Amino acid sequence: MKILQINSSARRLQEDGQGSNSTRLANELVAGLLSQAQAQTQAAELEVLDLAVQPHPVLDEAALQAMFTPAESRSPAQAERVALDMALVEQLRSADVLVLAVPMINFGVPAQLKNWIDAVAKAGVTFRYTANGPEGLLTGKKVFVVLTRGGIYRDQASDTMVPYLRTVLGFLGMSDVEFIYAEGLAMGPESEARGLVAAREQIAALSV
Repeated sequence: MKILQINSSARRLQEDGQGSNSTRLANELVAGLLSQAQAQTQAAELEVLDLAVQPHPVLDEAALQAMFTPAESRSPAQAERVALDMALVEQLRSADVLVLAVPMINFGVPAQLKNWIDAVAKAGVTFRYTANGPEGLLTGKKVFVVLTRGGIYRDQASDTMVPYLRTVLGFLGMSDVEFIYAEGLAMGPESEARGLVAAREQIAALSV
């Protein structure tokens, strides 16, 4: 089993535990999955991509031109830009389990995660269009999404993150998705503590 953890917070998790709550909780989730695998004598491998440390470039006009230029006609710079995206695609393809650490930023996902999504969502590579509509090609994966939010948004109309992520992941073929919620983290110490406890209770109940 190969686990790919994507940390999308702009804040790093510090050694003293300060910093990104989403990364901290994702780390705890992954530790639990690795412990389960060990208990089942199952080989497990973890790969971590921290987008605060390794941000992916935005999808701009130059990147689009590179992608739509035939491979044999690309300049060295264009070939390098396409290779950056394809490296993320291959990394994702090889994973059996995907763990996304996603804080809410202005009611949406972080720009770093959107850049990652734009890099891996490729027609003819990770999805294709058929006579019956689009078909996702990244099937057979389990996805855990750790959501951290300052307020309470679960099951509210203001929660645009869950519908978006469920849609885009499903479009790529990843329909087995579980969301872990840590909410109310900016509503005072007691609310923050409740939010973290609730998320950890969800994590403790997870399995692959």
